[in-house]
Amino acid sequence: MTEETPGFGDAERPDVPSGATPDEAAPQAAEPSTEEGPAAPAGDAMREAGLTAQLDQARSALGERTADLQRLQAEYQNYRRRVERDKVTVKEIASANLLTELLPTLDDVGRARDHGELVGGFKSVAESLETVVAKMGLQQFGKEGEPFDPTIHEALMHSYAPDVTETTCVAILQPGYRIGERVIRPARVAVAEPQPGAQTVKPDSADETGGEGDEPVRPDAAEQAEAEDTGKSTDKADQAESKENGGPDKG
Repeated sequence: MTEETPGFGDAERPDVPSGATPDEAAPQAAEPSTEEGPAAPAGDAMREAGLTAQLDQARSALGERTADLQRLQAEYQNYRRRVERDKVTVKEIASANLLTELLPTLDDVGRARDHGELVGGFKSVAESLETVVAKMGLQQFGKEGEPFDPTIHEALMHSYAPDVTETTCVAILQPGYRIGERVIRPARVAVAEPQPGAQTVKPDSADETGGEGDEPVRPDAAEQAEAEDTGKSTDKADQAESKENGGPDKG
């Protein structure tokens, strides 16, 4: 006869109510697995939310870095343009300072040319000098007959002329020079203005041809006054003559 160890078989056997069949005991054993099922989808949602937050943060950081890069690029482009502009300005100032010192020499060359003394080797040197300063951007201006402009002309002499209709440069005493739009020395000129009170009268074609329908010419006030004075003088002369003759005859 075999002896059973007490409690060994009972530990492995699930608790089954008395009177229950084995089919009723099977669902109770599977209940713990059904309780763990909903926990898995909830964890995936939390993980997805975390990843979305991280992606949003990365996109925000990327936008900030892109804006910083664009701002730095714009500042660099502005810096390059400013540097190039400063280089051009410094070059123009240096050229203007050098050419200003050469203006008296150019004036001497011009006077020698006007007097016919620009000959021989001196002529070659002068022409070479004028070519070099022209390459540096120096331009001469100022001509006789052009209207007077106070922004580029300096009037040293003034006169009146009947053949001008506006203030005009009639003589160039010293030519002016400029570099581009910058005037480094104004032209020194003599100007002439129209005669004070002079007016240019253009007769009408009807007055010249004397056509029909013209109004009669009326004497001006001076002519009328002169005629009245002449009549008065004649009356006074007649009265004096009658007095010398003994006055008028009395009946």
